Amino acid sequence: MMNKTVLTFLLGFMSLLPAAAQRYKTAAGIRIGTEEFGLTLQQKVYEKTTVEGMVVFAPREVTVTVLGQRHFPLLGQRFNYYLGGGVHGGHLKDFGAIYGLDAIAGIEYKINGLPFLLSTDIKPAFHLRHESWFNFGGAFSIRYVLIKEKPPTPGEIIRGIFKKK
Repeated sequence: MMNKTVLTFLLGFMSLLPAAAQRYKTAAGIRIGTEEFGLTLQQKVYEKTTVEGMVVFAPREVTVTVLGQRHFPLLGQRFNYYLGGGVHGGHLKDFGAIYGLDAIAGIEYKINGLPFLLSTDIKPAFHLRHESWFNFGGAFSIRYVLIKEKPPTPGEIIRGIFKKK
């Protein structure tokens, strides 16, 4: 009986703690898809928001993509999902300049004790200028944390508990 009461109290208290979707400010790495390979740079701009830039190389094209992403915690502060959108532009062999709009949905895991992020996503692209009007892509990314975020101080945690949501 006592163990259940203590466990219930601890779980209830932990649910009041402020949720932080990620613990890094800047991360860079590689992105690998079925027929593409690229570089990625992710920068935190707000509490749960990042901007990600990608340079992706495929057999017939090179694209640069910029995406805004909103992160939502799944299981604690190291495992989250994200949704977002942005734009892309680049060059397609035998066609010329290309550009369009992108959406993204994925999951991300910050490896505990190591400066690495693992993520996988789906990224549909709507082409405004391209041979085809739509591409349903997806990839796996591994990023190295370049700039860490400071963990919250005990005072910030206490203020977060009593902050209106």
